[in-house]
Amino acid sequence: MSTPDPFDNLEDSSPNPSGPGHPDDERFMALAFEEAQRAAGRDEVPIGCVIVREGMVLGRAHNLTRTHTDPTCHAEMLAISQAARRLGVMRLVGATVYTTVEPCFMCAGALVHARVKRVVWAVRDPKFGGCASLGTVLSHPQANHQVEWHEGPMADASREILQTFFRSKRVVPRVSPGDA
Repeated sequence: MSTPDPFDNLEDSSPNPSGPGHPDDERFMALAFEEAQRAAGRDEVPIGCVIVREGMVLGRAHNLTRTHTDPTCHAEMLAISQAARRLGVMRLVGATVYTTVEPCFMCAGALVHARVKRVVWAVRDPKFGGCASLGTVLSHPQANHQVEWHEGPMADASREILQTFFRSKRVVPRVSPGDA
């Protein structure tokens, strides 16, 4: 019996309460999608992330949880670390994060700690999204920092690469009667 894919029945994302997107959202989400494609090429869950400030890419990464056998090697976590090292500071004030999937609770918490200005994702994660689907980590009123968010750029392509990845994992090899 196969496990259902959480991305199988995704509908178009609903409008974002934080307002409209930015003119550069499609361009930088395309870079995040390139990272997702790299992840897929390594048999990783195809999620990519790019962190930008003032038009400059500070960090870019894709999931490496399987490669490093480390559940914290999400694209967002790796990109945050890269950007912080590049700047030599732990706060990414004024930065926008582009990620192909809604950040999980761990990543959303790290983004709040990093004090990013804005997060843009392509599709929601109905099983573990910590920003809008199952929680409101980025915009929780009791948190010491709130992050603007927007969803939707490159949603179709991001949804398709995820669905293709998970479908490939559910393929059950056929056994002929002579092989049993």
